[in-house]
Amino acid sequence: MGFTIGGIREMRSGSRRRGRATECTAVAEYTGLWGWDVVPGARAAGGRCSCGARDCAAPGAHPLDFRPEVPAGATLDDVTRAWSAAPGAAVLLPVGRGFDIIDVAEQAGCRALVRLERMGLPLGPVLATPAGRTYFFVAPGAAAELPELLYRMGWDDADLDLHGLGPGSHVPAPPSEMPGLGPVRWLRPPSLDTAADPPQARLLLGTLAYICHRSSTS
Repeated sequence: MGFTIGGIREMRSGSRRRGRATECTAVAEYTGLWGWDVVPGARAAGGRCSCGARDCAAPGAHPLDFRPEVPAGATLDDVTRAWSAAPGAAVLLPVGRGFDIIDVAEQAGCRALVRLERMGLPLGPVLATPAGRTYFFVAPGAAAELPELLYRMGWDDADLDLHGLGPGSHVPAPPSEMPGLGPVRWLRPPSLDTAADPPQARLLLGTLAYICHRSSTS
């Protein structure tokens, strides 16, 4: 079964009527429409990680090593087969391929998002986690460039709650939930343009750094 834009819209409409998109539909949208790889992730219940390791260092917050990732371009049928082998898995997006992440506190992130939209600056997808973090999707390479960019902008010596996530990191995506905290949600959902071509970090970083600084001193 192919995965077309029309098919996605039809499934979205049906999902809204049902009240909640299924994991497979969401994953197939990420792979088939946005062109992202997706990794089945562990979940935590009762303080224990679903990976089964008693000494797990990140309960419910890491990929399942014994389940392969679902590659970009996978169809709904492909996703359904993959997810049937890992029922209830969290939906994780690997960072450092189509995008890097700028991670800031949620309050600062929401304030910065409003300002960036008013300024008409290019924006990619933006996620909010129930742990109080906001993830701005930016072009790959941002995490490695972040210290130099902050230095050039004069923010290198500021105590900012602002971090870059790059290759080797994973971020949870809707409809995933974080153990004991609640669901992950989109503040700015992906679109055909922003998923394939997120903005360069330098275009957003000045505003993000300023808002983070103001939030820390207010």
